[in-house]
Amino acid sequence: MKKFTCVGDIGDLRAAVAEALEVKRDRFAFTELGKNRTLLMIFFNSSLRTRLSTQKAAMNLGMNVMVLDVNQGAWKLETERGVVMDGDKAEHLLEAIPVMASYCDVIGVRAFAQLSNKAEDYEERIIEQFIRYSGRPVFSMEAATRHPLQSFADLITIEEHKTKERPKVVLTWAPHPKALPQAVPNSFAEWMNATDYEFVITHPEGYELAPEFVGNARVEYDQRKAFEGADFIYAKNWSAYADPNYGKVLSTDRDWTVDAEKMALTNNAFFMHCLPVRRNMIVTDDVIESPQSIVIPEAQNREISAQVVLKRFLEGLE
Repeated sequence: MKKFTCVGDIGDLRAAVAEALEVKRDRFAFTELGKNRTLLMIFFNSSLRTRLSTQKAAMNLGMNVMVLDVNQGAWKLETERGVVMDGDKAEHLLEAIPVMASYCDVIGVRAFAQLSNKAEDYEERIIEQFIRYSGRPVFSMEAATRHPLQSFADLITIEEHKTKERPKVVLTWAPHPKALPQAVPNSFAEWMNATDYEFVITHPEGYELAPEFVGNARVEYDQRKAFEGADFIYAKNWSAYADPNYGKVLSTDRDWTVDAEKMALTNNAFFMHCLPVRRNMIVTDDVIESPQSIVIPEAQNREISAQVVLKRFLEGLE
């Protein structure tokens, strides 16, 4: 494996989950793989779970880890070609990438959508430049359109908690005061569509995701109807995708908040969210604190998903 940006890069999902569970049983069984190898984690945006879980996963494998926060203590980086660099950006990514790559063996990149230009966001310009010019295995720690480490962890979590072979999984939009990217819902939908689960997406009109991510999912505009008989509820906000409203907040309707009344419509469903979560906007206190809330095990599996990806990279370097 040379890159990890989408579900297609991980290969057979059953094999990937089996490998994840093997890693989880003994996180330190493969420490020799990372000996004298270095991971460079590059953050263009803030992080808590991704930073800590990925660093821990690398340490479990015996790797050295370097973390670069582009916005703290580094030269401001220009990412566009053909610009006259007469502003506050002192270094171009095209020089920075090969320099950074010379200090490491594997690179992780976190760079969110800007939500101002859909074409630029969906071209994934930043992470694609790292893939093209670094000469190193590159993985996404969340990009403009996908968050594959999160979605892999979500899949592991569902497989650990499901009570039947083909559960009903519902991705529901929920209100948020700010405009958020579509990366997490896009990625979650992509991974769920790669399984044989019954998969439903529910959201208000105007919040349709890009068709390539919706795939074969059933789209339901009635949230309560979507929740009926569900085994897993995955709540997440996202801003509008379709033009001319790309990146905009069209609604903050609190009627879409996940609460106990809606969860009662489900098949005693587990509640999931990638975190951080806005309580009593996305989900009520009683739901996220209930025994059916698995947001903490889900977050803990971020270490495992990252470790599987890094393990595969290291095996390819041998």
